[in-house]
Amino acid sequence: MDRLKGKFAIVTGGALGIGRACVIRMAEEGAAVACLDVRDAGGTALARELSVRGLDVTFRHMDVTREAEVERVFGELARRWGALDVLVNNAGIAGPDKPTHELTEAEWDAVQAVNVKGVFLCTKHAVPIMRNQRAGSIVNLSSIYGLVGAPDAPPYHASKGAVRLMSKTDALLYAGEGIRVNSVHPGYIWTPMVQGFVNTKDDPAAAKEAIARLHPLGRMGEADDVAWGVVYLASEEAKFITGSELVIDGGYTAR
Repeated sequence: MDRLKGKFAIVTGGALGIGRACVIRMAEEGAAVACLDVRDAGGTALARELSVRGLDVTFRHMDVTREAEVERVFGELARRWGALDVLVNNAGIAGPDKPTHELTEAEWDAVQAVNVKGVFLCTKHAVPIMRNQRAGSIVNLSSIYGLVGAPDAPPYHASKGAVRLMSKTDALLYAGEGIRVNSVHPGYIWTPMVQGFVNTKDDPAAAKEAIARLHPLGRMGEADDVAWGVVYLASEEAKFITGSELVIDGGYTAR
């Protein structure tokens, strides 16, 4: 219950799915957590639910694609807490499932804005706070598709490959200042994003089963499977880990 005791953490895209699970598990492990999202209803409800349990969770509306919002919210939290120990760059969207030649420029840009620019902006405004402390952990949510390819969703795959290399670059840039940066690579996790993808298929039940079979463990993952990995990377248990890839994929990429 105390793996993150005394730490102050930000989770972007924290209102649902993997982000929501991260907020819950990190708070349960003793961190003060700010859940940031554009989904006000879900984020507010989550913060209220956890506060009733005596956990230190607050919600702030923030669009990761808007630098002025990121700078303002990060500044407010840093002044309130006097520190920032953990940043979980989780906010992300799937984008359209079209072949490259059918994509519009706007469709491509929308995915890169959230999944890549959002990680850049949040890291940009977290690093100065962490540099002053000479300590911090940044956890970037990539994907199995930041490691391997697949014949679908080109903007999403490109964005997650970018996040993988951004993580390694920043790990090297800031290692001397005590800031660790790692990426997490989930397989298919049963979240609203994946549910939405499955529901676009002609036979959603068959599609869900087919996706589950892609994983040697024979099932999709749960949001908690990823959240516990994030807790580990945020904790002092991972104090000698930076620039690494934590793959949580039921064996998908082991082939």
